[in-house]
Amino acid sequence: MQHKSGFVNIIGSPNVGKSTLMNRLVGEKLSIITSKAQTTRHRILGIVNDENYQIVFSDTPGVLDPHYKLHENMMSFVNSALKDADIILLVTDIYETGINHEATLKRIQKTTIPVIVLINKIDQGTPEILNEKVQYWAQQLPNAEILPISALENVNVDILWNKIIDILPENPPFYDKEELTDKPMRFFISEMIREKIFLHYKKEVPYATQVVVEEYFEDDNIIRIRAIIFVERPTQKGIIIGHKGNKIKQVGIEARKDIEKFVNKHIHLELFVKVDKDWRENEKKLDKYGY
Repeated sequence: MQHKSGFVNIIGSPNVGKSTLMNRLVGEKLSIITSKAQTTRHRILGIVNDENYQIVFSDTPGVLDPHYKLHENMMSFVNSALKDADIILLVTDIYETGINHEATLKRIQKTTIPVIVLINKIDQGTPEILNEKVQYWAQQLPNAEILPISALENVNVDILWNKIIDILPENPPFYDKEELTDKPMRFFISEMIREKIFLHYKKEVPYATQVVVEEYFEDDNIIRIRAIIFVERPTQKGIIIGHKGNKIKQVGIEARKDIEKFVNKHIHLELFVKVDKDWRENEKKLDKYGY
């Protein structure tokens, strides 16, 4: 059997379950998950290796019309994923009436790359609703395969897996067979902290935050981490910290538990909050933060 290898890139609107699917396929929690839109800001690779294949999965930000420079840069990750894909997984769900970014749909309609439309969250709908969605996507993308799934409940994910293996092109591996992702440990730590911010704060505050791991020291029994939460306004700094530091303390407790599971070691986590005015609109700052 010839070795297979390729990029399987996950595209779709915010909150349709792209990150849940990514984590399910990779078998690790690489992408953070919240109910808020735009939680995923980067393109995150998850690499699955076997003797006969290497699948490079790619989670991407939800497609949107940009309102900030940050959004423009997030959409550049989506556009790059559309260009280099060997297989496109277009994720929608039973609630979505149609992908919320017309330009992305048009690009997928014109592509010659194999496309699998995944109608997610079928455990939350009726057969009638599902049939309606299947018919809609068959009209929009007549050359695509359509597969109803539930990423959360692991429904039909095995069928998806077999389809991916069948379509995957013959190639040598693109990455070392021991690699799980292209991102460093500091990235995942900052993402786990940012996930807790999205869970605990409302309105604009989570979207105005960026987390940077400034120090990471590993001893035999413990890892010491110092992380900075950047916000855009002094008022947001006060909200993040909370009364007598109660809010940021809760974020730290929950993030530390997740990080300990991820690295399988005791963690000492220190969190600080600083203001970096209008960082979402500044190209140099976005570059500094990895966008």
